Amino acid sequence: MDLYLKKISSRILVPADKSTEEALYKIKAGTTIHGQFKRARNYNFHKKFFALLRFLFEHWQPGELQDPRWKGVKPQKSFERFRKDITILAGFYEATYRIDGSVRIEAKDISFGKMSEEEFEELYQRVIDVGLQKILPSSYTDTEVRKVIDQLLSFS
Repeated sequence: MDLYLKKISSRILVPADKSTEEALYKIKAGTTIHGQFKRARNYNFHKKFFALLRFLFEHWQPGELQDPRWKGVKPQKSFERFRKDITILAGFYEATYRIDGSVRIEAKDISFGKMSEEEFEELYQRVIDVGLQKILPSSYTDTEVRKVIDQLLSFS
């Protein structure tokens, strides 16, 4: 489990988000826990990135399924698949060979320990670009998308 803590004094750490607060609530008082701590890349920017992804996901409408192999199956939208696909479309992916000789493309890991601040900022901009091209064509400008995301964050 990943916990995000904020240091508020020389000896006190408090939950930095709702999921950490809920996880800590489940641990009995007096229980010793162990973990390795790393300074978060920029936690608020990470939250902003996920607000952008949720905004784009809400506006995304998949096309009609044309493949006859899936006749009778109604696929569902998946935020996790969407996040990976838009990361790939933004150019942040790794390619590996499969045993049959084909190539598999996987989204790069965006976790704090795997992606630098600079690379994450570039990903954010490229996801906006992909969103404007593929999901919001002619509905929004780059500036408008950024303004909406800032507004969404002010309500959370």
